[in-house]
Amino acid sequence: MKFSVIIPTYNPHQDILSRTLVGLKRQTMKLDLWELIIINNNSSNNFQQNLNLDWHPSARLVNENKKGLTYARLKGFRESNAEFILMVDDDNVLKSDYLEQAYDIFNRYPYIGAIGGKSVPSFEISPPDWLSEFYSILALRDFGDEALTTSWDHTYPDTAPIGAGMAIRRTALNSYIKKISLGTNTISDRTPTSLTSGGDNDIILEIMKSGWQIGYFPQLVLKHIIPAERLTPTYLARLANDSSKSWAKLLQSHRINPWKTIKKSGILPRKIKAWFTYKAWKNHASYIRWRGACGLFEGLAEEIHS
Repeated sequence: MKFSVIIPTYNPHQDILSRTLVGLKRQTMKLDLWELIIINNNSSNNFQQNLNLDWHPSARLVNENKKGLTYARLKGFRESNAEFILMVDDDNVLKSDYLEQAYDIFNRYPYIGAIGGKSVPSFEISPPDWLSEFYSILALRDFGDEALTTSWDHTYPDTAPIGAGMAIRRTALNSYIKKISLGTNTISDRTPTSLTSGGDNDIILEIMKSGWQIGYFPQLVLKHIIPAERLTPTYLARLANDSSKSWAKLLQSHRINPWKTIKKSGILPRKIKAWFTYKAWKNHASYIRWRGACGLFEGLAEEIHS
């Protein structure tokens, strides 16, 4: 068994999840060389009733009742059996050679603990012209056609893999799994009521601080399906706010925060000043930028213990 493919999911869109599974079904790596583990994280839409995994000899659905993407992923890590792990979101469609390319990269680079590649959009409706500025918070990424590797230097690397499509060497996960298992984790991640997203970055930092390199490899390509409801200004503003807040908390927890912490009493004055700085009333993009700044202020004002 070369790879364990883990898909955490909460109330997935049935059609989109089906497209994700079709992408996996078309992988050029033989089915008996990888397993598929879908983690049902307290879904209430009964998606499993229409889930057909008969095409895969080593596929299974596992329940994780503790809410949150972090706990769903941890369940998948514990259930997995292969040397390498691939994290796939329930709205990703992998290029057909993704698994084979990832396996080849790990064999060629024994010092790399985690890798990722291009995450290109597949929009259900035409996006607004200003959306490209916010691609990063939508987990869309393309750093070009050159492979890039990075070692730990007390900063977060710009070209680090995102959670969607991140492939990980099992032995590189030891520090992260221990941290979560001991209950010392302070990083919030996606839940049914929150759009925070620090979990992906936390995994990367723990891997790098353990002595492993991480890498961006352009031959790893996936399509990220973006439904219409994720293109509304309301959703994007909330996403910008929660992402910025969790980003500040993450950097503080790893003691690599470049900004000064602030008192909670200083949040409101900064938000008011930022309203005018960003001209938040001007258009949707300006408002989303302002909400992102507000999230940063909130994150910098919270105490972090690690």
